[in-house]
Amino acid sequence: MNESVQIEIHDLTKIYKLNKKQMQESHTKNPKKTAVDHLTLTAKSGEIYGLLGPNGAGKTTTLRCIATIIKPSSGEIYVNGNEVQKNSEAVRKSIGFLTSDIKLDPQFSVDYLFDFFGELRGIAPDQIKKRKEELFTYFGINDFAHKKIKELSTGMKQKAAIAVSLIHDPEVVIFDEPTNGLDIITARSVTDYLRKLKEEGKLVIISTHIMSEAEKLCDRIGIIIDGKKRAEGTLAEILEETGTHDLEDAFFEYFKSVKGEA
Repeated sequence: MNESVQIEIHDLTKIYKLNKKQMQESHTKNPKKTAVDHLTLTAKSGEIYGLLGPNGAGKTTTLRCIATIIKPSSGEIYVNGNEVQKNSEAVRKSIGFLTSDIKLDPQFSVDYLFDFFGELRGIAPDQIKKRKEELFTYFGINDFAHKKIKELSTGMKQKAAIAVSLIHDPEVVIFDEPTNGLDIITARSVTDYLRKLKEEGKLVIISTHIMSEAEKLCDRIGIIIDGKKRAEGTLAEILEETGTHDLEDAFFEYFKSVKGEA
């Protein structure tokens, strides 16, 4: 395997079993839902790779499979040469998984939780202190470091969650909907930090349904619709292939062709 390749996904499929309530909500009689359908892609160090698609396309499921949170139904995923099911512990050590759904314990302060998770990961106290100074300064956390999580705004909680998730300085950063629910200033600080990680040679893989975010942030984009990869390439390559001038128009070209097949 090429040393620069950090994530390789081969023929990933994830099928969920639906209960009766979920079947009713989905207006289907089929007790199985294919969330990801034979997905193959490669993402490399030193780039931001964006999974772009509507809600329910399979983006979050794909990221959670990479992060070892859920098991694929079939297919293989390698992170730094480690297969996610066979070497899940090694994978978890090399990744930082961030999502707006991360809930830190409301009763504790940011400062306490940062130290707690640092110790849990077996990081030396001096390294925890160094990472804390770096991340708290970058995200402006020092002003509320000693406040309890329950006292913080949504943006403050998100910054705290990011800092805690990156304490071990991971080689691969996986971020599900990085700016979801954030105000414009906090969102900008998050996207700027993702660029900083890329410049450090890390691999950043994100999911988003925000076209402008993908256009500005991603080196390469994989478009997922109904669990399948419909297109992949740089923004310029995708625009050229569709004969369009922006990503939104390009996306709808793929979307129309998919729905035309149905």
